[in-house]
Amino acid sequence: MTTLARTLVDTCPTGGPGPPAGELRRLVALSARGDEAAFELIYDAVAGPVYGVALRTLRSPVHAEEVVQEVLFEVWRTAAAYRPERGSVMAWVLTVAHRRAVDRVRSARAAAERDHRVASREPAAGDPPDVEAVRSLDRLRVRSALGGLSGVQREAVVLAYYGGYSQREIARLLDVPLGTVKSRIRDGLTRLRAAFASDSDQSRTGAVPAGPVSGRAHGTGGER
Repeated sequence: MTTLARTLVDTCPTGGPGPPAGELRRLVALSARGDEAAFELIYDAVAGPVYGVALRTLRSPVHAEEVVQEVLFEVWRTAAAYRPERGSVMAWVLTVAHRRAVDRVRSARAAAERDHRVASREPAAGDPPDVEAVRSLDRLRVRSALGGLSGVQREAVVLAYYGGYSQREIARLLDVPLGTVKSRIRDGLTRLRAAFASDSDQSRTGAVPAGPVSGRAHGTGGER
């Protein structure tokens, strides 16, 4: 393991949450105006969690380190595009990290398949169009379903399932009561399940999707 990897492991979520959500929002706003000192503080706060997300997906410390660099560069470059109403800074960064890591897995898999075809002199042949269409649909369903959650539900789900944080750590990170975090995750997962069930029903009947779930979830009482 490299020195950078050891440093990043030491700051992974198991070591406890970093600065409060409000402080990270302030630092991002400063970074958007070119404040390098503020960005260094953001780097210190999120590099460990980003490394943890990347390592769980890639299983390679070297590739995980590279993803950390890519993600933090994207954070610096797009800081002005961050919107607090869409979720916390940590949720935003970890979503970027998960996307980058998954893209790298797909790229590596495609490269390996190409190398195998060349070595065995097999003609290039992709998946049948219907299989590729299903894969694309699955990716779109996940994005659509997450987009249908309220901002507070989405950030709680992202922090729990992409970031690997416990509910207690999320409560501290977002500076909200533990019961509120539990409710947001529970309600968010309920709406995700409903969205996927709706998509499955529409696929069987051939109905045209009505778009992401909006408004208040049944029995959840809306945002908390």
